[in-house]
Parts: sequence; structure tokens; C-alpha cells
Amino acid sequence: MNLHEYQAKELLSRFGVPCPKGKVVSTAEQAVAAAEALGGASWAVKAQIHAGRRHDAGGVRMASSSEAVGTAAEALLGQRLVTPQTGARGKLVRKVYVEQAVGAAREIYLAALVDRSLGRVSLIAAKHGGSDIEDRMAAAPEAMLQLTVDPATDLAEGTAAEFAARLGLDGAARAQAVEIMKAVCKAFHDLDASLIEINPLALTNDGSLTALDVKMILDDNALFRHQDLAVLRDEEDLDPTELEAQRFALNYVHLDGNIGVMVNGAGLALATVDLLKQRGGEPADFMDIRPEATRNQVAEGFRLLLRNPKVAAILVNIYGGGILRCDTVAEGIAAACKSEGLRVPLILRAAGTNGELARKILKAQGVRVSFADTVGQAADMVTAAAGKEAA
Repeated sequence: MNLHEYQAKELLSRFGVPCPKGKVVSTAEQAVAAAEALGGASWAVKAQIHAGRRHDAGGVRMASSSEAVGTAAEALLGQRLVTPQTGARGKLVRKVYVEQAVGAAREIYLAALVDRSLGRVSLIAAKHGGSDIEDRMAAAPEAMLQLTVDPATDLAEGTAAEFAARLGLDGAARAQAVEIMKAVCKAFHDLDASLIEINPLALTNDGSLTALDVKMILDDNALFRHQDLAVLRDEEDLDPTELEAQRFALNYVHLDGNIGVMVNGAGLALATVDLLKQRGGEPADFMDIRPEATRNQVAEGFRLLLRNPKVAAILVNIYGGGILRCDTVAEGIAAACKSEGLRVPLILRAAGTNGELARKILKAQGVRVSFADTVGQAADMVTAAAGKEAA
């Protein structure tokens, strides 16, 4: 679950990470009042969307008067902000964050994430942060520093101090960096986060550190432990279909193609999407049916594919090797087709437990479906079918 900057800063502040004072608002008038309440000589007005590189797209504006804050807010609110991470359609700006401006002598990058190759949480950092960090790290990956955190001992003071020294910090700034790193690690653990990114962590003109921008992602699977955090989800910012899929425990990501995809298992789903791309197809989605999915959940997922006007053909790739059987998927598909109607070609590859029974169920229910014996054959069939429908 992605959090907005203002939400992430509020949470990190509770753990002791210093952040500039700010207020989130949804109108220009509120922005003016926020600047006056915060005080100071200048402010940053920041579009609150779930995407990075906002500054490069004009989503972060500086203002030296409360009236200028209002003007900046009015220019952003209600507009679609297009960044390299939003796609061409961009993201609608519904709120802005008005924050006291901070002078930075240097910008540092600091993040905590799960290193899946090690099965550990790692701190990664760079001496020089900023919005172009991805490009610079791609060009010079050796500039990125990494520190693996042992879950049995947490982050040791001496280890953190050495890491801070490698970032070129000394004296009071180094000591403060140690406390920030420890706070980030504790927040990562206590909040069940999958990413906490501070970019930049500013070394201010007075020699102290403060988090100028924060990105935080929480693990959806752990939200049952954090009912107070679940309410932070911004449903207005989510794709409506993705939100609907979440209600039925389906892993769904909207894509821009014309081939609807339904697969059981994230690995098989990724492989299927990649194979479609290799065969010249364009997936309209990534949909992973969980092993414990019911007939009703499958039906709801298939209905989402049928309701997508861009879908010209559908591929269902099921391997019934665990809890989920092929006949359960077939029953769900049949139920969805009965209520929604099937307007596009459907290709099914059903292997494993009750694969043959799945075919019989769909035939008996009168579902117009073509069967494939292999994943490769299925990919070729659905790509050809989608091309014909589109033409």
C-alpha cells in the first residue's frame, strides 16, 4: 500500500525522524491559511500523488509569500501531473502539501528495503541524493552504499556510525544520522513496510539533518495487524479495477494492452505476460488468482476482464497443482460468462488437477472457448485472436 508524502512523514516523525513542518490541503484558500499558520519566509507546495519525479514535472513549487503559495496550489490542484512514473495519462492532483522551505547544503539518499537475495532488510544510501538518483546510480552503481541489518541484533550503533561516515558525515550530523537510521529500521519493522525511502535527506545549512521527501510502501498482507494504517489507503488514487480486484483478494495490475490475462500464481503470471510480449501480444493486465481462491472470486476476476472495453481476447493459464483446482476456475469462468456474456475469443490452458474436467465443464455450460495444450500454443492462439479482433 503506497502512502502519500504527508502520511509517510507523519509516521516517520513518530519514530523520531526530523521532518519540516507542513500541512496537507485541498484548496488554494486552505494553502494560504496553512502557510500563514506554519510561519516562515518561504514554503514548498507539493502535489500529493503516488509517483516520483514530481519536481521534474513541476509538481513541487517554491513560494516566498502566502499569496504565492495559494497561486501555486491553485495551479496544481485539479491538474493531471505527468512524470516518468505515471504514464502518459498522469495522476490527478487532489491534495497538495504546504511545507516550510529548508535550505540544503547537501542532499543525501537513504532507504530501507527488503533484500530478497539475502532475506534481510538492507539500508542503502548515497552521498548525493535528488530526483535523478536512479539515473546516476545506473551510470555509477558503485556509488550506492549498502548495509544489511541482522534481525537478531537490529542496527548496531557502531555499524551505523561507520555507515554514516561513509556518507561523508561527521560530528553532530553523524550522530544524528545514526539515530535516523535506527529510527527508519524500527519504523520499517513496526509498520511492516516494504520500502521507506528518504530522498533527499537534507544536510541543512545549520548542519542538521531533515527528511525533505519520503516515500513509504506498507505490506498489504500485514494490514490485518494495523487497522489504524489501513485507513490511510487513498482509494481515489487507485485504478478502479485494481481496487475492485483487491476486494476479492485478487492480485491485479492494469496494463495498456488488449489481451486479458488470468493466471494462478505470481511467477506463472509474470512468465505468461513476458511470453505474450515475446510473441507480439500486449497484455491488458496482470492477474494472479491466489491458491485459496473460490469459484466466486474467480468469477469476479473474470468479470473484470470482460468489462474492460480494450480487451480483444482473453487467455486463462491455469496449473492445478495445489489447493486451486482447474474445475474451480472453469466454474467461475462459466458463471461470469453467464452473467456478463462472452464477447471476445477465450483461450484456456488448463493443466494439472482436474484439467480435463475443466474442459468438460466449459463445454457443458456452452462457453465458446478454444483449448491449448501448452503455454506457448496458448500465447500464439490468443495473440492471433486479439490481432484479428482489433483489426
